[in-house]
Amino acid sequence: MLDAWNKLRDHLSEDFLGGPKVVKLAWAINLQKGGTLPFVLGLMFAFDNFTPTAWAYAALHGSYGLLWLLKDAVFPDPNWEKKVTFASALNAWLLVLGLYWLAPVLLITSRYEAPARTLAIATIMYAVGVVLMMGADAQKHFVLKAKRGLITDGFFARVRHPNYLGEMMLYGSFAVVSGHWVPWVVLAWVWTGVFLPNMLRKERSMSRYPEWAAYKARSGFLLPKLFGAGAVSAELPKPAA
Repeated sequence: MLDAWNKLRDHLSEDFLGGPKVVKLAWAINLQKGGTLPFVLGLMFAFDNFTPTAWAYAALHGSYGLLWLLKDAVFPDPNWEKKVTFASALNAWLLVLGLYWLAPVLLITSRYEAPARTLAIATIMYAVGVVLMMGADAQKHFVLKAKRGLITDGFFARVRHPNYLGEMMLYGSFAVVSGHWVPWVVLAWVWTGVFLPNMLRKERSMSRYPEWAAYKARSGFLLPKLFGAGAVSAELPKPAA
């Protein structure tokens, strides 16, 4: 089942409808990430909504987009550098990226005002999530650039997928601020349909290492194990065909 789903996802995200592969997936992703702050500010002006909650959302989701562009400039993910068909780039927007913008649309058009404690909780979630995602991706990038193999310290010491955990936390913070159930449905789709298969695929790749069994036993899949020796692995490039 997982193999069939991954095959379908790969087709939709890389070869959908065929044709030349001239669009980098990173271009589609960066357009959405970097465009989030102008998009949210545009909504605020269009609906004359300048409440504290609207500004807080713009600051959180908008700053994440800017941080993503910084990350892509300093340590880009090679998975996003591959070229895909125009239809596949459009799919990335229709099936994932564009759905993330439902949260600000619902928040600003409904004029929802979140309680101060909700904004505080969301800010903490966002800050921790950004550090986990950015830090783990940076460690993975620079360590594997120097030497491929298992990593036994840092962000991966207690959890095998800290970058995904961080991204789930920060996007969860946006849903918290929105005060609407629809963003949670979007996140449930992304987490189960995209993130989970990616993590399982990564674990299958890492399982070829002799140290894998011991590492898996003492680390958490998504939430960290607080006790036991920390040995870790980072995401590894796909083996050459």
